[in-house]
Amino acid sequence: MTHVTLQNGSKMPLIGLGTWQSKPGEVQAAVLHALKKGYRHIDCAACYGNETEVGEGLKMAFEAGVCKREDVFVTSKLWNTFHRTEHVAPALEKTLKDLQLEYLDLYLIHWPVSFKYSGDNKFPKNEDGSMMYDDVPPAQTWAAMEELVTAGKVKSIGVSNFNSKQIAELSSVAKIPISVNQIESHPYLRNQQLIDFCQSKNIQITAFCPLGSPTRPWAKEGEPVLLEDPELVAIAKKVGKTPAQVLIRYQMDRNVVVIPKSVTPARIEQNLDVADFKLSEEDFEVLFKFNRDWRTCVPANPDGSARDAAHPYYPFNEAF
Repeated sequence: MTHVTLQNGSKMPLIGLGTWQSKPGEVQAAVLHALKKGYRHIDCAACYGNETEVGEGLKMAFEAGVCKREDVFVTSKLWNTFHRTEHVAPALEKTLKDLQLEYLDLYLIHWPVSFKYSGDNKFPKNEDGSMMYDDVPPAQTWAAMEELVTAGKVKSIGVSNFNSKQIAELSSVAKIPISVNQIESHPYLRNQQLIDFCQSKNIQITAFCPLGSPTRPWAKEGEPVLLEDPELVAIAKKVGKTPAQVLIRYQMDRNVVVIPKSVTPARIEQNLDVADFKLSEEDFEVLFKFNRDWRTCVPANPDGSARDAAHPYYPFNEAF
């Protein structure tokens, strides 16, 4: 299986190229190379600050005949400062302009937490350095997202970093059902309860940071490095693959879409080369035991505390 089918019938490739932390000057070439090598799913976000370069990579691929627009599944995300109704459509228009596209295949609410609208400032702060929050109910933002589908600007809509309670509340008022919940997931953060909950509601899960985010800039000395875990390395050796390939296959075998990020041509190719093996039940049992509920991606204050924990829609105060 190379695709999953969303609630509206759209086909979403199981593997996509992640573009978070892809630096300017690298991501354009990465997108073009990925498409040349067979990727048909690109995951973007306005907050990543590189959608213009992603758009250049897409344009080059289309103009060179590498693929057609309708063959590529493109995801982007609405940032926290644009949650109010009047800001949702303009935010999408900016993303479409940057990506040089007429529509998105999937548009996600990046976080349930909202910030005060501050023009181009994505991280507005008060005088004391704290974040300048807003209190926009996700249902209000969702209603504006639904209008984008009606207008033909977006094919599917979904969320990212939402917990089960937030999913249930939003589902109860949504006219268009939630297609996708994009969450952090890897063996150190299995997130099985949330995955099971979403799958029971026919909401597709996409896993970000599937390799444990080894290049995250806020990593602290002594924190675990998933790719170097001896038991993972042993499984990779046994199946004749890299640890990264095992982690990608692990998600695919759970029916989870996976979006590993890389700008290195060889790794981009390796991350797609996972169709010729499957993990055994024994392998899964070993990987399942890795779980330590350890998140690599939690917005933090300089002292390491969770930045948004007091916000009414902070997602990680719930068990799942």
